[in-house]
Amino acid sequence: MKSVKIQFLREWPRQLLLSEYFVLYLTIIYILVLVPFIPWLVGARNMADILSNMWPLLALAIGQTFVLILAGIDLSQTSVMALTSIVGAIIMTKGADPEIFTKSPLWGTFITERGGLLAGAPAAVPVAIVAMLVVGSLVGLINGTCVAIFRMPAFIVTLVTQLLFSAIAIYLTQSENILHLPSSFISLGSGSLGIIPIAMIITVVLAVVAHSLLNRTVFGRRFYATGNNPVASRVSGIATKKITILAYVISGFCAAIGSILYSARLEMGRPTLGNGQLLDIVGACVIGGISLAGGKGKITWTFFGVFFYVILANSLNLLNLSFYTIDMVKGFVIFVAALLDVIRSRANQTKR
Repeated sequence: MKSVKIQFLREWPRQLLLSEYFVLYLTIIYILVLVPFIPWLVGARNMADILSNMWPLLALAIGQTFVLILAGIDLSQTSVMALTSIVGAIIMTKGADPEIFTKSPLWGTFITERGGLLAGAPAAVPVAIVAMLVVGSLVGLINGTCVAIFRMPAFIVTLVTQLLFSAIAIYLTQSENILHLPSSFISLGSGSLGIIPIAMIITVVLAVVAHSLLNRTVFGRRFYATGNNPVASRVSGIATKKITILAYVISGFCAAIGSILYSARLEMGRPTLGNGQLLDIVGACVIGGISLAGGKGKITWTFFGVFFYVILANSLNLLNLSFYTIDMVKGFVIFVAALLDVIRSRANQTKR
């Protein structure tokens, strides 16, 4: 009996480390440790703030997950957010200040004192949303084509498109925010259906679709196979190029959804939307256990990673730490998460 207990004590840490719910358990432990020092961490108002910050980030992280599973990376998601935010606002804004926008190349053609292209029209918001999703997907298509067809490094391709489209967004607006968006659009970021936030509904639907696509379809099996061994997958007849392109299109599409939620919440089209947020997106995925080496990752892991990351950021702010201290802690946590990923991978190999 004693030997059984000793064996259990030895195996328990290993089983916990290899568990799919490791990050969720870690989150619960983290909250329990902090509550005595920050009791308002689990207050209703603060939890509502945590959840409101979580949904747009989760949408972005879902798109990044698809790319990371293929051992790629999409650095352009933040620029997609900025560009699509501006595109949507140009279409649906109800008015603009001439003193601010006269120097913008958009003035007089796309934006006037009376608003954007479809200012006041019933179709303004739906058209703007579709345009944002299309633009995001097109940027993803450009990234995916360069990576899959021209075999360019994903890091370089997405770094260049990040710089390019961020600059375009700033140039088009001369770094000015586009205000006076329709209330029906703003409700996507701050409204609710009963007690359920609309942003939550949108993101949960996206997560369920993404989870089903990866775990319940032939595409999902081929997707993981490509991430594990692209050469063997190609030899076995899997269209690895199409899968790679589609991964980046999905990433761009999800970035546009994140842009919609953030823009609606901020009530503006913002040319600098997403600046400094790349660490949050990739960091949340890494914390969740999405392997940077490819071939491993689940949407549920991404959810756990985003949840932990948002709570971490929120608790650090509640502790009134300086911004550079917060960034140092975030960086350290992401580093530890990447290290744990290596340890877990080796432990899995040993187990087999």
